[in-house]
Amino acid sequence: MMDHAHSTNPQVQHQLDRLWALSPGADILGLERITQLLARLGDPQHRLPPVFHVAGTNGKGSTCAFLRAAIEAAGYTAHVYTSPHLVRFNERIRVAGTLIDDATLATLLEEVLNVADGIGASFFEVTTAVAFLAFSRTAADACIIEVGLGGRLDATNVVTPVVTGIAQLGIDHQSFLGDTLLQIAGEKAGIAKSGVPLVTMDYPRPIRERIALIARQAGAPVLARGSAWTSETARNTLKYSDIGFTLVTHRPRLVGTHQSRNLALAIAMLRHQGALTIPEAALRAAADWAHWPARMQRLGAGPLLARLPAGSEIWLDGAHNPDAAKPLARALSRIAQGRPVTLITGMLANKDAPGVLHALAPHLARVIAVPVPGHAHHAPETLARLAETFDLAAQTAASFDAAIDLLGPDPQLVLIAGTLYLAGEVLAANDEPPT
Repeated sequence: MMDHAHSTNPQVQHQLDRLWALSPGADILGLERITQLLARLGDPQHRLPPVFHVAGTNGKGSTCAFLRAAIEAAGYTAHVYTSPHLVRFNERIRVAGTLIDDATLATLLEEVLNVADGIGASFFEVTTAVAFLAFSRTAADACIIEVGLGGRLDATNVVTPVVTGIAQLGIDHQSFLGDTLLQIAGEKAGIAKSGVPLVTMDYPRPIRERIALIARQAGAPVLARGSAWTSETARNTLKYSDIGFTLVTHRPRLVGTHQSRNLALAIAMLRHQGALTIPEAALRAAADWAHWPARMQRLGAGPLLARLPAGSEIWLDGAHNPDAAKPLARALSRIAQGRPVTLITGMLANKDAPGVLHALAPHLARVIAVPVPGHAHHAPETLARLAETFDLAAQTAASFDAAIDLLGPDPQLVLIAGTLYLAGEVLAANDEPPT
């Protein structure tokens, strides 16, 4: 997959420039290149701490955040590999609890790129190799790995996990994974490994059967929500149950009812692995400790919020497909409480803009459409015309920064959503980068 990264550190930027010169991104999934690249590096993927491997269309990053929170609350250290980054490339690689530092990142990028000639490795494959090298050389108790795209042919699918999980499924990345949920589910289930528990959400019967078939072929037991474990969300609590065990926690600090399900998936994964002992108190703590930026995040005090009248709110979310927009719409309804909402949005060209706007439109008063710099995107004029078909007032702006200037003199409730690439610009502008 094509990706973009810049660094204020000249040594890191030099290596990123080398990466682009070597390979601007091979848009072909497969394990051959990553396997060859890792072999030249001594196969660091075989020297990782216990691996928790998470796939899904939406919610896999949040699930990883809950896993990390519970593991750290139990007194362990965890490596974490996620994508994409929002502000700094370093966000992708968290080494024993801390974002990788620039000096280490530059050194590891150089080491990987020095052996990558002739392989044609993609941006993500090189980044994955860097992460695995970093993780293999620093002690930690666990390793949380988020699948980049799909599962079966994703570059991360060379690890030997202690448990795997699949979060919410939806239609996305059709050019790589297929046009139907059945095809996409089959690709996600490709992370299944012999004898390794595969923990899943509850899906419609055809999806369950496809996942079960792939898992059975791999020799992996499936532990699905609704059969092996259950979760129930009340006004202020989450109740999780599996055989002989029940746990009640607060609802997650992360906003949205869907986050309760992501927390429950993380708990189920921790409950069905044998590498770490996670006490009940740590499982409960995950609800409060987990933080995952740009997922229905209310911006704090900063330069961007300071440009709006007192009493204004800016909420930020990366929702870029209809299945992510639906829980966002439910959360927005509770937050707005009848107040008019302005959506500032930009969307990549390969995303279902009509589906996203259809889900959000009942909760919006107007839309300001903007470009997504550095990426192929829906033209703002196209998004504005689309918004008008939902009876929304619509404008365009040259950037999200210019869109802020269009908001007006009254207190505002603003949602910025549509792509994580735009979310990264917003966080940077508000001096609120992930840490």
